Amino acid sequence: MPEITGFDHLYLSVSDLARAEAFYDRAMLGVLGFRKNTFALHGEPHVQYYNRHFGVVIRPARSAAAHDAYAPGLHHVCLRVESIDDVIAASRELRAAGIDASEAALHPGYAPDYWATFFSDPDGIRLEITNYRAERRARHDDWPNA
Repeated sequence: MPEITGFDHLYLSVSDLARAEAFYDRAMLGVLGFRKNTFALHGEPHVQYYNRHFGVVIRPARSAAAHDAYAPGLHHVCLRVESIDDVIAASRELRAAGIDASEAALHPGYAPDYWATFFSDPDGIRLEITNYRAERRARHDDWPNA
């Protein structure tokens, strides 16, 4: 059986491509170290932010419906960094870039070592940055016996 090793890319439909691009430029390029390219697919503009692991693509929405995290579909996007210090730095740098990110904090209801910061894009898509926690490391390192 083939093993899935990760996500290749994530597509997000946005209501205003220019507004979303300005936001994602600040977050993904300015703070999180992604790179960027643009392309057209079927005549529609797309903007891709990528690092060596995966890509996040924004594209124009085809509907004016507002994002609802509790309707069927995407609830939130969580990005992982290596350490708690990285979560704290990301939170601080996002806020310095003008993005309304929460203070990095411990969320023991999720896991004993779960640190995160939360912020939303202009369409209300919730984004999160969390640390590489002990449970995830053990699952990775002990696979397939985990």
